[in-house]
Amino acid sequence: MSKPESYLQRLRYDERGLITAVVQDAETLQVLMVGWMSQEALRLTLETGEAHFWSRSRGALWHKGSTSGHTLHVREIRADCDADTLLLLVKPKGPTCHTGAVSCFFRRLEEVE
Repeated sequence: MSKPESYLQRLRYDERGLITAVVQDAETLQVLMVGWMSQEALRLTLETGEAHFWSRSRGALWHKGSTSGHTLHVREIRADCDADTLLLLVKPKGPTCHTGAVSCFFRRLEEVE
């Protein structure tokens, strides 16, 4: 993956310096998760080919799968028309959700307590 700084600077980050990142399986097109990326997380993703995010709860960079081994190999990154949301097309290594589910979107709205 190329990593020109101009790509990072042309995106529209929110007031916290974050951009929403929707993660989708490149083969099945199933939406796996939504995360947030800082410029540094995006830079690391471009450099390593594996998804990195900004954890809002921990206030720190997070390499997806660093503990579980369930990494996300990034095949392509797209920006939406406003350049304020990213779409990561990935090949997951194992389940994406911390619950062990393939996707974080496994519950219907009426199942949420």
